[in-house]
Amino acid sequence: MDFNFTDDQEQLRDAVRKWVDKGYDFERRRSIEAHGGFSREAWDELAELGLGGLYIAEDDGGLGMGPVAGMVVMEELGRGIVLEPFAQTLIAGAVLGGYAGADTKDNWLPRIAGGQAIVVLAHQERKSRYRLDVCEAHAAKAGDGWSLTGAKSVVPVGDEADAYLVPAKADGRIALFLVERSASGVEARGYGTQDGGRAAEVVFDKADATLVTADGLAALEYAVDVGIAATCAEAVGVMDKTLALTVDYMNQRKQFGVTISTFQALRHRVADMKMQLELARSMSYYATLKLNAPAEERRQALARAKYQLGVSMRFVAANSVQLHGGIGVTDEYIGSHYFRKLTQLEMTFGDTLHHLGEVSARMQDTAGVFA
Repeated sequence: MDFNFTDDQEQLRDAVRKWVDKGYDFERRRSIEAHGGFSREAWDELAELGLGGLYIAEDDGGLGMGPVAGMVVMEELGRGIVLEPFAQTLIAGAVLGGYAGADTKDNWLPRIAGGQAIVVLAHQERKSRYRLDVCEAHAAKAGDGWSLTGAKSVVPVGDEADAYLVPAKADGRIALFLVERSASGVEARGYGTQDGGRAAEVVFDKADATLVTADGLAALEYAVDVGIAATCAEAVGVMDKTLALTVDYMNQRKQFGVTISTFQALRHRVADMKMQLELARSMSYYATLKLNAPAEERRQALARAKYQLGVSMRFVAANSVQLHGGIGVTDEYIGSHYFRKLTQLEMTFGDTLHHLGEVSARMQDTAGVFA
């Protein structure tokens, strides 16, 4: 299998890396965190790079570059621990492009591609515990449209988004709807997250909604799988920079008159961190390449990838802090922000134990078929 990137993908990586290095330094990130964890200005800068259209077809105003390009971008945004939830744009573009009707596509996809509209997935509920088939929100027909009632938790930039993709029960099954934040009956309460970003609790009280697809569970599973692949790629970028920070610190920190990078036991721990990073990178590639596979194969692959990424993130984050010592958890030091980001990414779209259970359950189902 060819794992070389095309010239276009390498140019895309270079453009995003330059923006991160020059336009999103640690001081700017800290300023954005202090002002709520989201910057519309930074979002607009990402849009100016053309990133909003990666998953959107050219006929719908996008670039149509696909999952590998999305992975490349997410790795570079991870290196800069960018707070703006760009993965949500990939999810919205993929889901609306694959499931929405022509009118909804025409209304939203060009604006998403151009950065004028932020559409985020609002699927988590307090009782769901990462299960996608658990949904208490419900929708009913209201004239020519729908009326949606329910509550969703930890919605990325939920009080800043322009619209939400919301799963809700309709006629006894889960359907997927698009609800504008400006609609009557929508209330969003925003707050800061552990990694310095922003999320919200969103309540829908008979809010006007547009039906995206009646096959909501399939669309939701696809949305989450796109999110998992993006999270895996972002985590690779975060771990890559975390390892670099750790090595740089060890080459400067002295003990007993010599730098601690000369201690063989500590060098072995850095080698183990590197091994976990490369395992994670391989599984991130695997996740991205499986996004267009049949649903069951895709779901199994993404669960496997997220499990390995969770293991790797915990290992790299913990060892980085231990090799740094006390400075590794101080807010003034950039390394602590990478640690917080990895801790949150490990729980995004299902934590490690959840995906271990998913892998185990699917393997048992497969074994049952061949028994």
